[in-house]
Amino acid sequence: MNSRFRITRWHVMGWIFLATLLFFAVAPMVWMLITSFKSQFAALKYPPELIPQNPNLEQYERLLSPKNDVGRQFLRYMLNSIWVSTATTVFGVAVAVPAAYAFARFRFPGRKALFFSVLFRNMFPAVVFLMPLFIMMRWMGLVNTYTSLIITYLTFGLPLSIWLLKGFYDNIPVELEQAARIDGCTRFQAFYMVVMPLSAPGIIATAIYSFITAWNEYVYALTFLNDDEKLTLPVGLQRFFAEYATNWPGLMAASFIMSVPVVVMFLILQKYFVRALTEGAVKA
Repeated sequence: MNSRFRITRWHVMGWIFLATLLFFAVAPMVWMLITSFKSQFAALKYPPELIPQNPNLEQYERLLSPKNDVGRQFLRYMLNSIWVSTATTVFGVAVAVPAAYAFARFRFPGRKALFFSVLFRNMFPAVVFLMPLFIMMRWMGLVNTYTSLIITYLTFGLPLSIWLLKGFYDNIPVELEQAARIDGCTRFQAFYMVVMPLSAPGIIATAIYSFITAWNEYVYALTFLNDDEKLTLPVGLQRFFAEYATNWPGLMAASFIMSVPVVVMFLILQKYFVRALTEGAVKA
């Protein structure tokens, strides 16, 4: 009985702890969604309305309609973010897959040192590299271009992507590739037909990580892009802040729309991401 009581007590405490974490994670998004349905006057009321008395979809209609200036700007920012995030994801996966495979399968001088030097960059906050990268991009004539953002996001995203995929390749038996080689496959064919299908969860997790990193990034997009037509969605949201007033319902609606693709993608593919993090935790 005592043993069962202790287990039950710890289970209850665990559920309370998880429920508390879930509340703090979900409450801001719920409040953001509620505010987006309010009018500007209702959003500024004190005490605030927990449930809008006159909910409306005016802000969403305005944001998603290309017939007005706000809608055209918002849709343009969204398309810019989709383009930059998709390009970063494609190039990130294309580089991380062969790089991680090389670290996992090939033995060459300085392999471990090179692998840990790839992770070494993650020891520093991203903002530390802001000015050096800006000077470099200006020297190459890439300021105010999407190319500068894509290169920067690849620089920050590749180390963890390579680490995740290497963990998957380490857990795939080499004998499977050797059997494919015996059957007449080249190394590339063995990698394409045997290794890649087995490492699909890791590749999907890498793609999710690259996309979310590029989708949410603000500081570098604000620094590198000057043309209003090229701004990404995180930077574009500051257009809802005016000198004397802020359109809080519009800002909350835009923020919620921006959050939806990432949340839906993560909910659908979260099992692959968790599996990649688990299987990636192996020795180099």
